[in-house]
Amino acid sequence: MRAPWQAVRLGCPKPAPVTAVQAPLRAPFAGALAALALAGALAACDTMPERPRTGLGSLADNTPQVVIAGETLNGGLLRRFYARHDFAPVWTSRRKQADSLMAAVLHADDQGLDPDLFHARLLRHAATLSPFDRELLLSDAFLSYAAALAGGAVPVARRNEDETLAPEPVDVVAALDKAIDSPDPAAAIAALAPATPAYRALRQALRQCRPAPARGEAGTANCRRTIAVNLERQRWLPRKPPPERVQVNVADERLVYYRDDRPVFSTRVIVGQDAQVNQSPEFRATIDASFFNPPWVIPRDIAAKEILPKVRRDPTYLARNRMVMRADGEIEQQPGPDAGLGLLMFDMPNRFDVYLHDTPDQSLFRRENRRISHGCIRVQNPRAFAALLMRQSRDAIDQGIAQGGTTRHDLPVPVPVFVIYQTASVDPDGTLRFHPDFYDRDAGIWKQLNSRPRERHAVTQADDRPLSPESLQVALGAAPSSAERAE
Repeated sequence: MRAPWQAVRLGCPKPAPVTAVQAPLRAPFAGALAALALAGALAACDTMPERPRTGLGSLADNTPQVVIAGETLNGGLLRRFYARHDFAPVWTSRRKQADSLMAAVLHADDQGLDPDLFHARLLRHAATLSPFDRELLLSDAFLSYAAALAGGAVPVARRNEDETLAPEPVDVVAALDKAIDSPDPAAAIAALAPATPAYRALRQALRQCRPAPARGEAGTANCRRTIAVNLERQRWLPRKPPPERVQVNVADERLVYYRDDRPVFSTRVIVGQDAQVNQSPEFRATIDASFFNPPWVIPRDIAAKEILPKVRRDPTYLARNRMVMRADGEIEQQPGPDAGLGLLMFDMPNRFDVYLHDTPDQSLFRRENRRISHGCIRVQNPRAFAALLMRQSRDAIDQGIAQGGTTRHDLPVPVPVFVIYQTASVDPDGTLRFHPDFYDRDAGIWKQLNSRPRERHAVTQADDRPLSPESLQVALGAAPSSAERAE
C-alpha cells in the first residue's frame, strides 16, 4: 500500500525550472506544436499521485503563494477549482478536453493576448516538470485564459484610476467546469469573449496586421499593438450591450446614441484636455434626467485655479459673469445662455462628476482638436439629443427651455451611457478607424498585457523551486479568503 503523494509509476521526471524567455505576440502555433506541448504535459506519467482528502479545511489561513518555475499562479482560483473536484487530479482523466483547451491557449494571440500570459512557455517544456506542477499549470492556464476573455487580462486594480469599465462578473471556475463537460471545450471558453460586431471587426483587423512586406516590421508591430490594446478595452464592456445606450468615444471625440441596438443619432463632442488632471475618464453611468437652464456649481479646483485669480484682479468679475458666492463657499454661475453648462445638462451621477451638457460657444465644435474641457463632455446638438432621450419633439424641448428657470425632467426610461477610449474603433457601418492616443493610455495597457505571470500577482517571497507535495497540499487545500474570491 503506497502512501499519499507517492507516484504510481517510477521514472517520472524531476521538476526543474525553465529559463524565462519573454516574447511579443506571435502568430498562431501550428497544430503539431499544440499537440506536442500537450503530449509533454499529460503523457509523461500515466497516473497522478493520489491526493489526501483530510485536514484541508484547516489550512485556510497563511496559505503561501503558488509559484512554479518562477511563475506565480492564481491560488484563489485554483483552490476553488480543485474544491469542486475533491482536490483530486483533473486532467489525467480528461486528456481530450485538455487537448482542446491547450490548443485554445496556444492560439490566444488570435484574441490579442500573448500565450505566455498563460504559461505557454512552461507548458511547451512540460516534460521537465513534475506531475503536480503540470496539473497545476494546466488548470491555472485554462482558468487565467477564461478570466482574461471574460473580463479582460488587465483588471481594474491594475489600471489607471480613470479606467474603470468592467463587464458583469463571471465565475470562471464554474465556466471551466462547464467547458470540460461540453462537446467543444475550446469553443465554450471562447464564448466568454465579447461577440459584438466591434470585437469581431477588431479580431479580423488583427489578422490583417500579421507580417506583410509592404507594411514592414515596425508598421506591423504598431498595428498589432493598437488592435490588441483595443480588444482588451472591448473586453471591459458588457457582453450584451443594452439595446438603448449612449456611447461616447473620447478618442474619437464623438457621441453615438443607440436605440434597438441601432445608431439613431451621432454628434461631435468636446472632451477633457490632454493634461492628466483634466482628462475625461472611462466609466459607465446612467442618464436619468435632463436639466433645462441649469446653474453651474464651479468645482473647487477650477474656482481656486481659474476664477479666484480673476476675482483678485477684477472685483467685478463675479457679478459680470452672473456668479455668486454661496453660503457653503462654493461659487455658482446663474442659469443663462452664457452659463458654462449652456441651456441643457444631462444628469448622470458618477464618481467623477463628469456630465454631458450644452455649451454657449458652438464655434468650438468646428475645431479639429476638441480636447479643451476640464473633463466634462460638451454635446454639439444637445436639444436634438434631449428630444430623443425624452421621447419628445424638438419644439417641446425649445419651449421648455424658453420658459426660463431651472427645471428637471426625468427621462421616461433611464439610459445607460458608456464613456470609452477606443484608439481603434469600428463605425456602425463596420469601417475600422484609428485615432491618435492623445492621452497616452495605450502604452500602459500594452505593458500590462505583456507582463509575465510572475508579475501579475503579488508574491510574498520569490521562490523558483517546484512545489513539494506538502506545499501543494497547503496551496490547494484551503478555502479561498474573501480577498482571493475577488480575484
